[in-house]
Amino acid sequence: MTTGEGDGEQAERAAFILRLRQRGIRDLAVLRAIELVPRPLFVDPMMRRHAYDDVALPIACGQTMSQPSLVAAMTEALGVTADQTVLEVGTGSGYQAAVLSHLAARVVTVDRYRSLVSEAQTRFEVLGLRNVTAYVGDGMNGMPARAPFDRILVTAAATDIPAALMDQLKLGGVIVAPLGAPEEVQTLVRIVKEQSGRSRTDLMKVRFVPLVPGAAATL
Repeated sequence: MTTGEGDGEQAERAAFILRLRQRGIRDLAVLRAIELVPRPLFVDPMMRRHAYDDVALPIACGQTMSQPSLVAAMTEALGVTADQTVLEVGTGSGYQAAVLSHLAARVVTVDRYRSLVSEAQTRFEVLGLRNVTAYVGDGMNGMPARAPFDRILVTAAATDIPAALMDQLKLGGVIVAPLGAPEEVQTLVRIVKEQSGRSRTDLMKVRFVPLVPGAAATL
């Protein structure tokens, strides 16, 4: 596996960042983090010609890789700073976690599919991302051994935020997640944990695969 790129890909990546700006992404730290991550490394070889297109792409285990503009918007909504620890629920290809690794002190990512976690961890090692670790587990349970977290990003849909995730979020912390029925259009929300409860801001309509309990038995 290699991360080398020629002039053509450098130009493509520059155009890619410009398109994200045109779609309303303004946070320069987020744009820089995305620029630092070679998206083709996370895409199936048969789909790499679409790596910088603003479309969702299929990955293994029946999962999907969100379109770049959505990755950017979710990252921007999370508001990560360099001293924070982030939990990502739903590792997938590892692309979102790789982006977060350039913004946070530490990134913990969990997925129910062992094969996805293994492939993502290999990509992190190739890129020298020493502050991100992937685990196999039930994302609805979070990662209590590594809690508490300043930020939590959920990349699968549920009807509500699992209680375990709220418990593992620090006071004043932020969760960004898609809420709604898996078979319907969902709402991407930003939730802040407050002393008196939580405050919610609805961000946009989205479609995500469902958040499923348990770890996969075979994949």
